[in-house]
Amino acid sequence: MNLQQLRIVREAVQQNFNLTDVAAALFTSQSGVSKHIKDLEDELGVELFQRRGKRLLGLTEPGKELAVVVDRMLQDVRNIKRLAEQFSGADRGQLTIATTHTQARYALPQIVARFKAAYPRVHLVLHQGSPAEIVSLLQSGEADIGIATEALGKDDAFVTFPFYAWHHSVVVPKGHALEGRPLTLETLAEQPLITYHEGYTGRARIDASFAAAGLAPDIVMSALDADVIKTYVQVGLGVGIIAAMAFEPARDPGLSLLDASHLFPANTTRIALKRGHYLRGFAYRFLQECVDTLTEDVVRDAMELDG
Repeated sequence: MNLQQLRIVREAVQQNFNLTDVAAALFTSQSGVSKHIKDLEDELGVELFQRRGKRLLGLTEPGKELAVVVDRMLQDVRNIKRLAEQFSGADRGQLTIATTHTQARYALPQIVARFKAAYPRVHLVLHQGSPAEIVSLLQSGEADIGIATEALGKDDAFVTFPFYAWHHSVVVPKGHALEGRPLTLETLAEQPLITYHEGYTGRARIDASFAAAGLAPDIVMSALDADVIKTYVQVGLGVGIIAAMAFEPARDPGLSLLDASHLFPANTTRIALKRGHYLRGFAYRFLQECVDTLTEDVVRDAMELDG
C-alpha cells in the first residue's frame, strides 16, 4: 500500500469515478491508475469499486469504509508537512482563505492588511467562490479557513465561530420615490428588485421574509455580488437589496442607502475550520485579527471537541 494508491481512491470519489479525470488530476496515465487500483484490491483481498466492464460505477461497502480512512490518512500526511513547515519557517509559508466576494471585498481588507504587516513573508491566497465551493475547499484541505454566511454551519466535520452580524439594506438611485417614505415589505414588493443569487449573502432570509408576509416580489435580476447589483440599480433597472456593509458613500455617490433592518432578520457570517486540519501559527494570528477573542487556546479547544 502506498500514498499514490490512497490518493487515487480519494480522487476517484472526487472525480465521480471517471478514470480519465482521475489520471489528469494526478498527472499520471489512465492505465497507471487502473493498475494501482487492482494492486490495492489484490493486497487487501476485497473489491473496492463497483464496475461495469472497465468502468467504475461507485464504491462497494468495503470501499466506502476505506474512503473514510483514506481521507483521514491523507489529512494526517498534510498535517505532517505543515508541522515540519511550522518549525522550519514559523514566519513564512502560505495561508489559504476560502470566502465569498462580499467578504473578500468588504469585510476582510483591513484584516488582511494588518495580517500582512505582521507576516510579510506569508503568501496569502484568497479563493473567492460560492458557499458550496468554500465547503468543498475546506473538506479537501485546500483551504485553511472558510468564511461565509451560508453553508458552513451544516457540516459536523467543521468547527465554526461567529465572525460578525449584519443586516440587509435597500439601495436606490438618489431622488427615488422610496426615499423619505416608511419602508415596508409591501412597498418593496411593488418595485422591480435586484438582489443576490439564491444561496448567496442571506438571499434565503430575504425570500423567507416576503413569503411570511404573503408577498411575491418581482425580482428582475439576481447577481453574485453587491457591486453588480449597485451597477444595475444605478442605471435604473430596479431597487437593490444588498448587505449593508457593501454600501460606500464615497464610491456610490449616485445612490442612497435605506435602512431595512426592521424588514429582514440579521445574518451571521461565520468562520469555519476543518476538524483535524493542522494550522500554522500565523493562521491563529489571522483568526484573532478577525475576532480578538479567537485566541489560539480557544480555537484549539474547539477543534479538539468531538464533532
